[in-house]
Amino acid sequence: MMVLSTKGRYAARIMVYLAGRENARLASKFEISEAEGISPDYVEQIMLRLKAAGLVESHRGRAGGFSLARDPAKISLADVLNALEGPPCPAPCIQDASCPRAKHCPTRGTWLQAASLLDTLFSQTSIARMAQESQDKSTGERT
Repeated sequence: MMVLSTKGRYAARIMVYLAGRENARLASKFEISEAEGISPDYVEQIMLRLKAAGLVESHRGRAGGFSLARDPAKISLADVLNALEGPPCPAPCIQDASCPRAKHCPTRGTWLQAASLLDTLFSQTSIARMAQESQDKSTGERT
């Protein structure tokens, strides 16, 4: 079964968490760690990758922390996952053009189609939408 890496899944959760903060308040790695159940060191590793991809900004100082670098409606899940894992790849032969079976493989077309469908889904899913859905779920659970 195809599974996203822990880093990819955690990065998505962190981005949704940041998008859901009121008034785009900064969040320290410790706040993120506690809210998402991820160790502070792992949060820091993920944030470095997200920062390098231009998805988050870090702010130094006593009241520093992390914030989204862009409007969450303009950040897709694909942006986040690509920063941590690269594009969806259900089979290694998709990225390996040197595979001797590539031209005649009966399954390669299906793997390519699956990768394309996943990429489309992830590209059309904004962090803002995921944050709104998360907020709607938690509001619905309280009533």
